[in-house]
Amino acid sequence: MEKTVFIKLRHRVQVRPGAVVTIGDVAQIIANDRDVEEQLKTVSLYQIQPSDKNIVIIDVMKVVQAMVERDGSLDVQTIGPSQTIIEVVYQKRRFSTAYFLLIWLLLFVGSAMAIMNFHEDVSMQEVHQRLYEMMTGKKIDKPLLLQIPYSLGLGIGMILFFNHVFRKRINEEPSPLEVEMFNYQQSLDQYVILHENKESMRKIDDD
Repeated sequence: MEKTVFIKLRHRVQVRPGAVVTIGDVAQIIANDRDVEEQLKTVSLYQIQPSDKNIVIIDVMKVVQAMVERDGSLDVQTIGPSQTIIEVVYQKRRFSTAYFLLIWLLLFVGSAMAIMNFHEDVSMQEVHQRLYEMMTGKKIDKPLLLQIPYSLGLGIGMILFFNHVFRKRINEEPSPLEVEMFNYQQSLDQYVILHENKESMRKIDDD
């Protein structure tokens, strides 16, 4: 009697170096027999090797093969993506406070230079002087009445744009930067899937 099993591969899975990857790690499994489902989750697929570096691709066909070898009476139905990206996570290096402050200083100075150069290109100071003259009838070199609110608004606007105050999110809506990072990650994952998965390509010499 055939036992129907539904599997859906996860998009990305993080593991430690040397870990043994099981079907339960890379896929969601639904079966009408609870015992069969639990047994399939423990079936080994791959052991991480030092030569794998950071990325390993597990193809759905490898998962189906391992399940059928475990129980030949299974009727395996696949849903969703056909590959899972295994990301090998190594222990992160801890950076010193001095290194953090150096990076922060470089970013701060670089951002300040970019903003000042932009304001110089568009003659922002002359614009403020002209606006102040139009509003008050007086001509002054430093219209602080406009410059101070403008500077505060620039900072607040950047906070609202990136939707973060330090690590705290203002609301659930993703920021434009997060959307761009998501699109970049999707493109990167697609590239890795096509180039790291040996089963997705076949050369003449492979015959």
